Formats: sequence, structure tokens, C-alpha cells
Amino acid sequence: MPGKPDYPVQLVQPDGRRVLDPEHAALVADVGPEQLRGMYEDMVVTRRIDTEATALQRQGQLGLWAPLRGQEAAQVGSARALHPDDYVFCSYREAAVAYCRGVRPTDLTRLWRGVAHSCWDPDAVNMTNPNIVVGSQGLHATGYAFAAHLDGAELATIAYFGDGASSEGDIAEALGFAASWSASVVFFCQNNHWAISAPVRVQSATPIARRAYGYGMPGVQVDGNDLLAVLAVTRQAVTRARSGGGPSFIEAITYRMGPHTTADDPTRYRSAAETEQWARRDPIDRVRRLLEREGHWDDAFERRVTEHADAVAGQVRTATIDLPDPTPAELFDHVYATAHPLIADERKEYTEYLTGDPGEISAPPEGVPS
Repeated sequence: MPGKPDYPVQLVQPDGRRVLDPEHAALVADVGPEQLRGMYEDMVVTRRIDTEATALQRQGQLGLWAPLRGQEAAQVGSARALHPDDYVFCSYREAAVAYCRGVRPTDLTRLWRGVAHSCWDPDAVNMTNPNIVVGSQGLHATGYAFAAHLDGAELATIAYFGDGASSEGDIAEALGFAASWSASVVFFCQNNHWAISAPVRVQSATPIARRAYGYGMPGVQVDGNDLLAVLAVTRQAVTRARSGGGPSFIEAITYRMGPHTTADDPTRYRSAAETEQWARRDPIDRVRRLLEREGHWDDAFERRVTEHADAVAGQVRTATIDLPDPTPAELFDHVYATAHPLIADERKEYTEYLTGDPGEISAPPEGVPS
């Protein structure tokens, strides 16, 4: 997988001009104006969903939300490089990836409202639900990829994680196993510069992508705000994985424009000047400028995209507020993949507790000290 981690791959500059890079440009040569406009729409819609979900949390309708503003190109570009049978292992910020994988926007907030254990059915879209245990998805992706290989399946898995998670032991173990057993994993690090309040410089003294070389796998840095560059390097890594070439590591250099989660105040640890500097590299503006330069932009398209994004956001708001509270017995659903007698007994006991006399039900059996 060519590319040096000290020189991020870039195909489109912030002002919309293309960069001369024949090698990587060839990987996205099939992307014409309509495909580009479609991915632009993906980015606008997912930013609008993100804005609406953040507002819902501020209004008390969600318990928490992890904003992705600024990372749309990294997520949409990589997600659109995947095949339907590839499997995604995400962290907690990949709402744009989920949207591209076919998750209904109205399902994106179920977990965050606290009315369900999950947001969507993983098997329906080949993507796991938001994962709060930082870095553990790297192990899950590696195990799945290795098992798929044993079953004779030719597919790739992709593990999304941040620069902070790159310091977790789970990621190190996943990299080691994947390299040793040639597991078909794409490790996709979204380096958004801040692990909550810790800057990336305390995660690594060198580019994070360099770590890949220590594990014997190719690593590449990419401009994570460049949609086409992300698409190109992810296609390259996915092709390598699916063809039996083993794992790859991608470090997408991007920036988290908002808070780590809605429980965070980023003004306490980073400057407005830094945020303004990255705002000038906005990934959505970059694609718009490219479309304008190449004559594929018009007011009708802009209006349609805006109306679509607003409509989706409205559906997310309505669906979120209308989500019903679960019944107490649903606590025992999906604990195991198949029926389990212990869970059945616990469900029955808890139901009896809720409907009967708590004093009677909680009393210890005869001969057992209270």
C-alpha cells in the first residue's frame, strides 16, 4: 500500500483544486460528477443529522451524543469504499458511516435516548452498534476477519477508532494479531487531534501511521478532510484485505469541530484560533468548491440537497421524541444470541417482582439466612 505517513495523500486542496497524484487519482477515476454530488449530499445530510441530534440532547431529549462535525469526509469517503459484505466495527462517532451503510436515520438516536440497548440490527447492514469501550472494536474486527478467513469468505473488516484509542492496549493487541495471522482488517484511525482534552501530541511523538510498520503492515496518512483521497486509500486497503493481502493502517488527519460529546466543553482546552484554522479546511466546503470549479454545481442542486437534509433531520427529531419507553422485561432481550434458561428464569422472577408482593418474592428460601 504505497504512501508515506509523513506526507498525507491529498487529491483535492481546500480551495477545490485537484492535486497531481496519478497513482491515487487512478483509484477514483470512476467517480464522475453524479457520484461526487451523491457523496456531497451524504456529507450534508449527515452533518444536518448531527446538528439535530446535538440540539435534541441540549433540549433534554437525548442523554448523550458524540458529534462528528468536521469528520464527514473521513467517514463518508471510507464508507463508500466498502463492499456490501464487508463488516464495519465502529466506535461511538460513526453516524455518517452508519448512514452510508443503510441505517435508517430515525434509528440513530435509539441508544442515546436510553430506550434500547442498541440503535439498529447489525446483521441488516453489516455494522456493529456504537461501542463505548474505547478500542475494543479493533479486537472484534480482527477476530471477525480471521474467522471469515477460516470460513473461506473473501471480505474485509474495518475498525474505526480515534487518535486517543490508538494508545489503548486493545488496539495494540489487534494490530499484532492481525499482522501475525494476516487478518483482512483495515484499521482506520480518525486523528481528529483531541482525545477529549488530551492533544494528539501526547498520544504519539511520531505520525500514528508509522506504528503500522512496527507490526509489519503498510500504513498511510491521508488528508481526512479530502473526500476523494480518503475514498482512494480506503479502496486500496479494502482491495488488499479482500484479496488476501492482510491488514492495513490508515490515519485520516481531520479535526473534531465540536465537543468530544455533548458532556464536554472544548473551549476549556483548545483555542478559538485553532478551531477557526480548521474551519477553513471544512470537508463539505471543499467538495462544493471542487464541483463549482468543474461546472457541476447549480442552485437547484443546492436547494434540493438542503431540503433533503432538513427533511431527514425533521424525521430524526419526530422519531426520537416519539420513541416509546421499553417495558421492564425488555432488559433481558438480546443478552445472549439464543434463548438461555438462566435469562428466562431471571425474566420470570423480575416480572413476578414487579407484579407481585416484593416482600414475598425477595424473602430468602427456608433455611437460608436473611
